[in-house]
Formats: sequence, C-alpha cells, structure tokens
Amino acid sequence: MNNEAKLTVLVVDDSPENIDILHEILHMEYQIVFALNGQRALTLAQETHPDIILLDIMMPGMDGFEVCRRLKNNPLTKDIPVIFVTANNQPVDEEMGIKLGAVDYLAKPITPSIVRLRVEMHLALYNQRRELKKEVLRKTQELAETQFEIIKKLGTAAEFKDNETGLHVDRVSQYSCLIAKQMGLNEEEYDLILNASPMHDIGKIGIPDQILLKPGKLDPEEWEIMKSHSLIGSQIIGDHPAKLLQVARIICLQHHEKWNGEGYPDGLKGEEISLYARIVAVSDVFDALTSDRPYKNAWPVEKAADLICSESEISFDPSVIKAFKTVLLEMKQIREHFSD
Repeated sequence: MNNEAKLTVLVVDDSPENIDILHEILHMEYQIVFALNGQRALTLAQETHPDIILLDIMMPGMDGFEVCRRLKNNPLTKDIPVIFVTANNQPVDEEMGIKLGAVDYLAKPITPSIVRLRVEMHLALYNQRRELKKEVLRKTQELAETQFEIIKKLGTAAEFKDNETGLHVDRVSQYSCLIAKQMGLNEEEYDLILNASPMHDIGKIGIPDQILLKPGKLDPEEWEIMKSHSLIGSQIIGDHPAKLLQVARIICLQHHEKWNGEGYPDGLKGEEISLYARIVAVSDVFDALTSDRPYKNAWPVEKAADLICSESEISFDPSVIKAFKTVLLEMKQIREHFSD
C-alpha cells in the first residue's frame, strides 16, 4: 500500500522514544506524522488534517488537555478524533479527556494490539460520520434545488397567465441578486433573493384573465382586483418555516409597496418594507418597462433607468437605486442573455 492510499495518524508526544514505539506499531497500515510539542501539533493538525490524533498529556509548555481544547474549538480540526495516550491513568484525568472531546483514553505502557484495534475502530466510526455528513449535505442540497425549481416553475406559470414568458422571472431574480451583491448583502442573503424572487407575482394566478390581459387602462374597480394579487400570492405561499418560502412570501406581499408609503397592500413606508422586497420592486419595474406588455411596447433601457432613478425616495429606496445605477451595464447584459 502506498502512502497516498493510507490514512494519516498524527502522533503528539514530547518523547521521541514514545513516538518511535507508536510509529513501529502503526506505520504498516497508516501514514505517520508527528509533533514533539503542543503548538507544533496544532499547526500540523490544521495543515495536514490527519484522520486521527494520538495525543500525550504530560508535555512541557502546552499540555495535551489544552491541545485537545484548542483542536475542538477550531472549525478546521474539531471533528478529528483524538485518543489520549498517556501515563496519567487516574480516573479524573480520563474523565477530563473525555469531557474535552477525546474519543478514547489509552494508558501507558501501551499494548500494541490494543492500540491498533482502537485506532482502527475510531477511524471506522470517523469515516462513517464523514460519509453520513456528506450524504446529509447532498440530500439538503438536492432538497434546496428541488424547492427552488418548484418556486421557479410556479412563478413561470403565473407569468404565462400574464402573457409573459418564463424569462421574466429569470431576469428579475438575476437583477435582484446583482443589486443585492452590490449593496453588500452576504452570500446567504443574495442566494435567498435569487431563489425566492421568482414567486413575486404568483398571485396573478388568481386574477381574472379579462383584467390581467386587458390591453387598455384598468378602471378603479378592476385596479383594486389587480392589486389583490399581492395578498393572493402571500396566501398561496402561506406561513412556512422554511426561510426560502418566508422570504418568497414577504417579497410577494411587499414588492408593490413604495418608499413614500403610497404603495399597496399595506401602505408600508421606508424601511418598514423588507429590503428583499425593495430590491425586487426595482428589478420588477425595470423588467416591466423594458419588456413588451399587452398595453405598451418595450422602453429603451436608458429611458427606463431614467424613470426609475427619478422615483428615488418616492417609489424606491434610494440605497437600492444607488446600487441599481452602479450595476446597470451588467443588468443590460443579463437582459440580452435572457431575452424573450
């Protein structure tokens, strides 16, 4: 077996003789790295990420208990199994080691066969945990992707009813993500707006076609019915514990609110409106203005941008408008990529 195929054992002991003994016991099955003090052990653990650590307690400077404590407090090394191998054979020492997160405690003088069996057993358990963690992450990612696809398809269904193509929801989500990044939102937040914004107009499913597709101006009664799509959409999504659906519901409900409080359905003002909804509001209006609709032809990008910017502090959050102006060129590129 070559070294590349072997699992790695980090042996930490201030005595070279003790390291030699453990090397002799384990080197046929494992790649051995070693450290003669605690600080070096911490450095090697972070650099080489061994599969298991055999750790002495009684060392000058930093003792094994402190090494273990620091290993378990470091996200990069906290999951590596630690076995104490020590001359300290008092129950109180063993209890301390286990409390600090060690998986086992071997007293010196060691028995070679026991060392091999314990290392093999804990490596097997560690590998099982790693594989389980990978599977959980894979399933979680798969679920998130499925959830997003369902949201996107429902958003697309609403747009088809509105005589639009599904590319509208793609553009709005891409625009919104771009603006969110420019505003300094973190990865989780701009991923949420990317994946939740396709549902912003799902409530249009509940609007009668004669109103939704009317080529002319809506009368006051028809307009009230049209405005109800925000409430309908929030009811369709419902109150769900999943963060993605919570954000989708907020966007759906609030993306027609205005910075000056004259929007709908609740007349929210300024920062009472969710930042997610404030961002989507700009993206949605930009795409509506630059797209053909039953009641109008598409506007040039520059004309649409000028109108949107003129509505800063009226319809739109000025901080969102500032980011919108900064990324306008990239938004034009997105529009070309997702053209109808």
